[in-house]
Amino acid sequence: MRRGAPQDQELVGPGAPGRGSRGAPPPSGPVVPVLVFPPDLVFRADQRSGPRQLLTLYNPTGAALRFRVLCTAPAKYRVFDSEGYVKPQSCIDIVIRHVAPIPSHYDIQDRFRIELSEEGAEGRVVGRKDITSVLRAPAYPLELQGQPDPTPHPGPPSWTAPPTDRHFPENPRPQLATSSFLLFLLTGIISVAFLLLPLQDELGSQLPQILHVSLGQKLVAAYVLGLLTMVFLRT
Repeated sequence: MRRGAPQDQELVGPGAPGRGSRGAPPPSGPVVPVLVFPPDLVFRADQRSGPRQLLTLYNPTGAALRFRVLCTAPAKYRVFDSEGYVKPQSCIDIVIRHVAPIPSHYDIQDRFRIELSEEGAEGRVVGRKDITSVLRAPAYPLELQGQPDPTPHPGPPSWTAPPTDRHFPENPRPQLATSSFLLFLLTGIISVAFLLLPLQDELGSQLPQILHVSLGQKLVAAYVLGLLTMVFLRT
């Protein structure tokens, strides 16, 4: 569970603060792509019920994978289920809440890391992805929440699992521009068409062979369709 940590960083897992491994060799074997949406987290200080975001993690493989969420500033966030398992060809929603929306934290970039590993307590890490997180100031002036802290100096991030929370988010509702809506709609139609086409080795189909698609193409189409569904649900 603690293999594959960068040599200049320390990864600390849930339930074991201050422990980690340095200088471990990178994982061998196939690398699993870490598919998450959205690719970056933007919190708003004036968001109703507190700044929260929903992070969706996809598992396109045929085996269950263990996931773990790490953060460079764990004291500023609470995570609903910071570790667990993702079923094969399924997705899971991870709720992240910003618990320190004060002016001194505005526009400061933090980072989350999603690690995927094989099943088991000591499964090797097979994929990881870093996600940028930032807290934006409210659109209208609000009462200041505490005194600003001194400006932090940049340095090597120390990865730590943020505390777990058990609350569900109230997501922001951004509006899509007309051009973006039409592009997303066209992409969704193409993805649905790919899902309806027969597989390459499927027998008895009356469609020409050129219209037969592979299983990998269908998985990509399903992933894109899932992303578009999340976009439409947030608007």
